Formats: sequence, C-alpha cells, structure tokens
Amino acid sequence: MSASLPDPEALIATLAARMKGAVDRDAGIVGIYTGGAWVAERLHAALGLAAPLGVLAVTLHRDDFGRIGLHPESRRSQIPFAVDGREIILVDDVLHTGRTVRAALNELFDFGRPRAVRLAVLADRGGRELPVSADFLGTAVELAPGEELVLSNESGRLRFDAKRRPA
Repeated sequence: MSASLPDPEALIATLAARMKGAVDRDAGIVGIYTGGAWVAERLHAALGLAAPLGVLAVTLHRDDFGRIGLHPESRRSQIPFAVDGREIILVDDVLHTGRTVRAALNELFDFGRPRAVRLAVLADRGGRELPVSADFLGTAVELAPGEELVLSNESGRLRFDAKRRPA
C-alpha cells in the first residue's frame, strides 16, 4: 500500500481557502455522488453561497456503464436551483481518468445551460484518459500501480484509503 495519504478534512479547508474570492456568491455547488457530495457539502458551508447545494448521480451517463454496472446505491440527481446562466462549481473527491467528470457534465446539461462550469477536486491521482483538469485542487496523490484512492465517511469524518483494484 501507499505511504501516508493526505487528510481530507485538512484538504477541504485548503480547497475552500483557494476558492474564496474566486467563486461568485451566486454560484451553484454541485457534488458528484458519493464522495464529491460529501466534499461539496463542506465547501458549500465554508463558502457561504446563496444557492442550495446540488448533487449529481452519473452512473447512467458513464461510458463504461456496461463494464462496471450500476452502483449498488441507486441515487437521483437533485439540483434545487436554476442552472441556466449560472456559474456551477462541480465537485468530486478524486480525479483520475476524467470519465466521471465527463458523465457529470452530461447529467448537468440535462438541467440547463450554465454560464460556466469549474471543477473542484480534493485529490488528483493522475492517469487521465480524457482532457480534464481541476480549476481548484486540494492536492495530487501518487499511488502504487493497481491501487485506487477511495474516500470514506466514518461517522462524519472523511478519510482516504488506498485500495487494491480488483483484477
């Protein structure tokens, strides 16, 4: 397993500090289920934005849906504000291939046409397959080959683990 992993709680504070003053007060924050929603909830509170928090379920928009199947917890997207013409901050926990972000953009545009979409990510682990990068980044993380970075929520405290990918 990889050496020490960063503390997600500290990274959220860092990310919020980087975003303050760079994000419109009327911007909408939308987290990608599941880890991105946890991060978005904390960023939304830290930034004090006017629009309520939104969440996206992207499973049905993934281009590898046939290979990975449905997520065991079926969730629905909820964006309780108008997307049209608004700056959207899309939030995810880990940026890897870029496929989740691509799926999230497809789902987001089902709700309307934002003025701009900016990406906030807690950790970038590299390995991009699509041309996607974060506008706001907590940190970059290097993992051993065959590992993935997983965010968990243990009684309200976020934690990163490096887990072996199934063969």
